[in-house]
Amino acid sequence: MSVGIPGLEQSFEWVGKPIDVEFGDRSIVMSATPQTDWFTDPETSQVVATTSAVVCRPLTEFMLSAQVDVAFSSTFDAGALVLWSNTQSWAKLAFEFSPQGQAMIVSVVTRGESDDCNSVIIDATSVFLRVSGLGDAHAFHYSLDGEEWHFVRYFRLDTYGSVDVGFEAQSPLGGGCVVRFSKISYVPERLASLRSGL
Repeated sequence: MSVGIPGLEQSFEWVGKPIDVEFGDRSIVMSATPQTDWFTDPETSQVVATTSAVVCRPLTEFMLSAQVDVAFSSTFDAGALVLWSNTQSWAKLAFEFSPQGQAMIVSVVTRGESDDCNSVIIDATSVFLRVSGLGDAHAFHYSLDGEEWHFVRYFRLDTYGSVDVGFEAQSPLGGGCVVRFSKISYVPERLASLRSGL
């Protein structure tokens, strides 16, 4: 089922079962259902793929960004920008609620098993996230104001097929949470400077 986001030209599709969602001008409000997550445990190889995402097919060089607000309630509640190829090859850049009760930037890159990395604590109720396509590689950045970007991760997925990009909401241990993605921007251009984020 194709869906459109007002203000964007791209056509989006669901990965997983559609959830409660509201589309506005360059914005999405997603309501994650209880106990939803994407993760493949690196020790046990147990796959959890119970959440849903709205994704589109980008060009090989692009920048997708959004301001992310999460109504945090339970540990690991999060809103994320995602890259998706298949259940064995995907990645997400999340604004997530830690076990210590702090909002954090978290990235997960999955090549068979998930490589999970906590980055920095965010002392704010929202943050800007960005995914950049760099040919066969991708980069994650975050920003507090949407202008000055900070490097998080540079990587390549274990796939030579197509990779979609989009938005996901999750609540692995909780009863659900609401995530708002606003000021969504899709730029069909290559990121100029990987480390500075400009």
